Amino acid sequence: MLKFSLLAGAALIAAPALAQTDPAATPAPQSRDIIVTAAVPQSERDVLQGTSVISGEELTRNLRPTIGETLARQPGVSATSFGPSASRPILRGFQGDRIRVLTDGIGSIDVSNTSVDHAVIIDPLLAERIEVLRGPSALLFGSSAVGGVVNVIDTRIPRTVPENGYRLNGIANYGSAANERSGGAAGDVAVGEHLVLHADGSYLKADDLRTGRGYLLSPSARAAALSQVGLPQDTDEPIDFAASAGLRNRLPNSAATTWTAGAGASIITDTGNLGVSYSHYDSLYGVPIRYATAVGQEQEAPRLSVVQNRVDLRGEINTGGEWLDKIRIRAGQASYRHFELEEDGSVGTAFYNKGLEGRLEVVQANRGGWQGASGVQYFNRIFNVVGDEAFLPKNETNQTGFFTLQQYSAGPFRAEGGLRYELTDVAGRVPYGEDRFFGGTRHFEALSGSIGASYAIGDGIRIGLNGSRTERAPSAEELLANGPHAGTQAYELGDPDFRLEKSWGLEATLHAHGDGYSFDASAYYNWFTNYISENRVDPSVCLTRTDELDGLPCFQYQQGDARYYGFEADASVRLARIGDYTINADLLGDYVHANIVDLGPAPRIPPARVLGGIEAQGERLGGRVEVEHVFEQNRIAAFETPTSDYTMVNASASISPFGKDSKTSLLLSANNLFDVVARRHSSFLKDFAPLAGRDIRVTLRFGL
Repeated sequence: MLKFSLLAGAALIAAPALAQTDPAATPAPQSRDIIVTAAVPQSERDVLQGTSVISGEELTRNLRPTIGETLARQPGVSATSFGPSASRPILRGFQGDRIRVLTDGIGSIDVSNTSVDHAVIIDPLLAERIEVLRGPSALLFGSSAVGGVVNVIDTRIPRTVPENGYRLNGIANYGSAANERSGGAAGDVAVGEHLVLHADGSYLKADDLRTGRGYLLSPSARAAALSQVGLPQDTDEPIDFAASAGLRNRLPNSAATTWTAGAGASIITDTGNLGVSYSHYDSLYGVPIRYATAVGQEQEAPRLSVVQNRVDLRGEINTGGEWLDKIRIRAGQASYRHFELEEDGSVGTAFYNKGLEGRLEVVQANRGGWQGASGVQYFNRIFNVVGDEAFLPKNETNQTGFFTLQQYSAGPFRAEGGLRYELTDVAGRVPYGEDRFFGGTRHFEALSGSIGASYAIGDGIRIGLNGSRTERAPSAEELLANGPHAGTQAYELGDPDFRLEKSWGLEATLHAHGDGYSFDASAYYNWFTNYISENRVDPSVCLTRTDELDGLPCFQYQQGDARYYGFEADASVRLARIGDYTINADLLGDYVHANIVDLGPAPRIPPARVLGGIEAQGERLGGRVEVEHVFEQNRIAAFETPTSDYTMVNASASISPFGKDSKTSLLLSANNLFDVVARRHSSFLKDFAPLAGRDIRVTLRFGL
């Protein structure tokens, strides 16, 4: 509770500072964006739940090879950090099947929710902007979005006709920590008055990641390694074996090569647009080696060869009717596979996934302050794992959801209500003669809803309260798992008799925006019943379903009650004007407390954090210095180890030679300046794979 009080105090201290800002000064330190992910687009300051929009220079400064690391500095967001190539976002402590990662409103259609070592098939290099929605309205994108939604918006299907008949945007990037060389470009050309063609591509090559100055292994992991070889366990003394085994500073088997290519076309008129696109994603990346290397044991060094081919469709008709304003359609189909390669290049285990997702929405015209959107969403996934470590049978998931979101506005008062009814079928397709897996079909019907209201208590100040009741169908992994899982180093056991996971949620929000300041805060509480968590149990439990555990611990999916609560807040204030420069200060903090009733703390919950920065913004030059402190995490599950706190200092300088309105800029940033060893508690590999050490990055963006 002390950390909670400190962070809450920081937020309260920031609030009066904002109120004292001179309203006659210069423009606000940051512009507020329209949230396009919402069914009815609206200003970020009017959204009833916690949101973040990252674009422009902020996106350039935080850009990393994965979506998780790119967003990790946003309020309420952490990352799974399974090495530099596989890092999925975590929202308010939720991950996996409780958040959705979208590309332009449709799922990424990969297997990143299946295991932490599987990459999200979205390339941040080609992102135009990224939106993060936390809270109940995200349920319009599926019951799996109880924790929130990350929507990566690109330009692969053009939305507008280029003013000059063409447009070109590109990025080139170098990062010293992994000798990372990457670049991407996207271009559009108008053919006639209404047809726009698009092409894009990207390339990334990175060596093994250099971590902070110190041991790769945490003290507890080093002690465990030493105990196996009978060496002294005093970890404060110099340990020669770690240096000789290469377990300092450089993360073995973390190199990666990734390339993408895509093409699209749109017909764009005054009354709407219709477009299609094709994309190809190809990546080869290593999974960081764990500590067995230190004691001379045989250690696997798997690499993942990932390929996805994808086709997308997006259309919109502006009806301009008295009751109906727009009709939207969005669909995506993808064929995905990845091979987990042995050291000799042979395929150990193969993952195959074919997915289809589509949405049809009708948007109501605004009538007397009343507007809304309703629609239907369909999702199909056929997933198969083949090989010695196949921990799931071939399975198919079909899901159909019907949803509506209604909003009402009258002067300072705004209200919002949403409803979603979802039908889900999960079928295990068991091969003939195989009795280890469940071979039937489970049917679920889930009903979720949310309601909220906000009120403007002053000029630019709005308070809100919303509540939600959600139901989520268990995933195929939670129902059907029964086998060794290399990514988590565990034998995983599901339960085909699981019921719907249900929760109640409350969220209070405060938005304060004015000339020269902004402040956003959210506090939330979630009560779960039938909450699904994966817990370590006695090996005899798994041995009832198999004859051999391969030396792995037994982890079983179980249902019970759970409680999540926490907050996130971020503030920005203009401090001064010096010549042509504006000096701004910003501060964010977040905290989440998660407990599984009768078991204790939920595993891998991010600890409390504060991040503050000072930034100078000019017409052509800019600079920023920031300090991030992540507290220690001692509230741990029985099978976890504590994680120490750390402090990172980052700095950056930018130049826009043709002015801020130009698309051309050069950014130089220095991250983790003091080369500290930092471990993210939410990572399965935190005791073996620290975050990047000092990383000097140079990024060039250009546009025509």
